[in-house]
Amino acid sequence: MTNIPSPTDMCIIVTYRCPMKCQMCDIWKNPTDKQQEITIEEIRKLPNVKFINITGGEPFVREDLEDIIEVCFEKSPRVVISTSGWFEDRIIKMAQRFPNIGIRISIEGLSQKNDELRGREGGFDKGLRTLLRLKDMGVKDIGFGITVSNQNSSDMLSLYQLSKSLGMEFATAAFHNSYYFHKSNNFITNKDEVCNNFEKLITWQLAEKHPKSWFRAYFNRGLINYIKGNPRLLPCEAGMVNFFVDPYGELYPCNGLEDKYWKESMGNIRSSVSFDEIWSSDKANRVREQVKNCPKNCWMVGTASPVMKKYIKQPLRWVMANKWNVMTGKPVSLDID
Repeated sequence: MTNIPSPTDMCIIVTYRCPMKCQMCDIWKNPTDKQQEITIEEIRKLPNVKFINITGGEPFVREDLEDIIEVCFEKSPRVVISTSGWFEDRIIKMAQRFPNIGIRISIEGLSQKNDELRGREGGFDKGLRTLLRLKDMGVKDIGFGITVSNQNSSDMLSLYQLSKSLGMEFATAAFHNSYYFHKSNNFITNKDEVCNNFEKLITWQLAEKHPKSWFRAYFNRGLINYIKGNPRLLPCEAGMVNFFVDPYGELYPCNGLEDKYWKESMGNIRSSVSFDEIWSSDKANRVREQVKNCPKNCWMVGTASPVMKKYIKQPLRWVMANKWNVMTGKPVSLDID
């Protein structure tokens, strides 16, 4: 490969420490030593991009997270933190210092279901209360997201309605296996029920006035495709338009890799002189070739969103055709040309 473009998106996993005990994620059983986690100086080596996602574990366990965010805003106009919402006051303090920060709180269902799946009583209350406080502060880039599993797809529909009534963003994912989650048994078994609920959500999103919601419907169409075990709607270009950095400084094309298939780092920012040294290396190019032949067919926002923007014509055709269907009272077509 030659002439690899600069990435537009990066995700920095700042820690594997987490106060939650989620059923679909065992990060909390495999925490990092905070003395070994990626440093601010190492983050300074990373490139300027259009979008940065800060995640974990729970990012707000990092005592220096505000300093990390300051560096990130020097590198990107948009920075979003994915959080459990457990540390309410720390989140509010962050938003006071950085009013343009994005906050996405993971909520896995209504109160009882969320606390059951995330393993901490009171998690739903903390998350919702934090979002309401942020809204009262005037923070614009806020919302919550759900990882859909066998147990919570009906709650997904209720959470969507809640997000719409509050004027907040709503993100979806389908649970999956990866080295990142230390899970190998995340499989949706009640596929018909889950896919039917996603179809309802898609119809509701296409009925909205905002084009952003229409393209979220296309993303959710991709989740149905993934759940049914079909190939991706769009090519995966992980490691070209986006990358992940783990708490030890390793650069990966995505966070969906599994050892039983393949898992290889593109390089380590901790031991490299610069990011470009990694990005243009033969090792990184070998990883990109492996991405082309990856058998997993993942459909996660971190890797789907960049290619949806790059190959906009296909999502746009589907969106326009199905927006028309909704406007004229016809059913949404899940077919993709």
